[in-house]
Amino acid sequence: MELELEESGLAEECGVFGCVAAGQWPTQLEVAQVLALGLVALQHRGQESAGIVVSSGSSPPTYNTLKGMGLVSNALKPDELLKLRSGNLGIGHTRYSTTGVSELQNCQPFVVDTLHGKIAVAHNGELVNAAALRKKVRVRRSWRTWTERIKNLMNETPTSYSLLVMHKDVIYAVRDPYGNRPLCIGRLVPVSRLHSTGAEDGDTEGWVVSSESCSFQSIGARYHREVQPGEIAQISKHGVKTLSVIPRPEGDAPAFCIFEYVYFARPDSIFEGQMVYTVRQRCGCQLAMEAPADADVVSTVPESATPAALGYAQQAGLPYVEVLCKNRYVGRTFIQPNTRLRQLGVAKKFGVLTDNFAGKRVVLVDDSIVRGNTISPIIKLLKEAGATEVHIRVASPPIRFPCYMGINIPTKEELIANKPEFEDIAGYIGASTVRYLSVGGLLSAIQEGIQILPANHDQQMETSRKASRSVGHCTACLTGKYPVELEW
Repeated sequence: MELELEESGLAEECGVFGCVAAGQWPTQLEVAQVLALGLVALQHRGQESAGIVVSSGSSPPTYNTLKGMGLVSNALKPDELLKLRSGNLGIGHTRYSTTGVSELQNCQPFVVDTLHGKIAVAHNGELVNAAALRKKVRVRRSWRTWTERIKNLMNETPTSYSLLVMHKDVIYAVRDPYGNRPLCIGRLVPVSRLHSTGAEDGDTEGWVVSSESCSFQSIGARYHREVQPGEIAQISKHGVKTLSVIPRPEGDAPAFCIFEYVYFARPDSIFEGQMVYTVRQRCGCQLAMEAPADADVVSTVPESATPAALGYAQQAGLPYVEVLCKNRYVGRTFIQPNTRLRQLGVAKKFGVLTDNFAGKRVVLVDDSIVRGNTISPIIKLLKEAGATEVHIRVASPPIRFPCYMGINIPTKEELIANKPEFEDIAGYIGASTVRYLSVGGLLSAIQEGIQILPANHDQQMETSRKASRSVGHCTACLTGKYPVELEW
């Protein structure tokens, strides 16, 4: 991504995380600590605020809440976490707002007193028919169970959400029928069994559910499976059970957000049976086939694009080198800028590894270009340091449309791909050439390694397997084709 998230204008959504202790309650498992560590691993999905809610699982439930603004480490202080040690289950959330102001009252999870008892809710996504839902909220219907109530919600709003609902002694993990936002389940096991094969049910210390599987390693959990599109999964101390699967309209394919693969997710996360890092490498290979460059070395600036750059280099038969080293301790407010510092620009943030590219033609791989206002200074810096040519290769197609399903993308007018300058984007940013991966190439790289649910899943997943067997991804920000009709 173009150097820094706040400069590029493309921002992640939120992250949700839940934990239920297995076995006898009260548990010896530090549920609040597990939640906090899980959220730290999801920090890349939101840095605005963080919060957790824990419960003993009694009836009626008593919820203890801890929330704060900023990073998880700031919001969830160790001494405050110690006060929540009595929890047997809980949910957590780290936020990046796509709607609503950035203040504590919007920090999740929310604890809500309903007509059917108290619940805690954590949500990732954006409801595409929120206005229509508000008009229906006054119509009361009698639903006997929380499963029926959640099913009604899912039938009323097709996308986009991954949702955790904590009620009494269970957590309901819910994913919209199109599977637009990610959600997966892990099993807490003893540390000694974490990397062994064939762990038995008796080894289970608890169950966790997360926006990304990258959070599992740091808490001692093993990847179990994804929550399937349209699935309502009940997680309790007894295990994981599929309660229902809400189907999509006939003929509609799933619409998993393609930018989870391109940029948002951590590279060690697993989606659709494949690791994100491997997918990004394949994108780089595909890019090298579609857009070769007459060059000497391959490199990248954003760490998120490293797998794609390595894939490009491998396919092109060129060496991969580092051209810049980042000073991670230079913040935007480190020192008041004067004219001289402004002129230095990105040189304040990067050291130049001149020996790796001086006198050579460089291919610089990026994962996306949103506004185009941050890659240009990098190109200028490399040329001034001795690069004879700088060719930009982007491991995703041009972003042309805004997202209405939970990703903060600039307006259509702000996107460089929609501006007149895009006709000569190489000249505009100072590159020798600029080429993008095609939409077809991106889909091919992603779908090549997808694995549908393995056949050895238990019987309760059979309905979910049938409902989710087809493959599909949301490319709305690239093509303007949204998976559902938008209602605002």
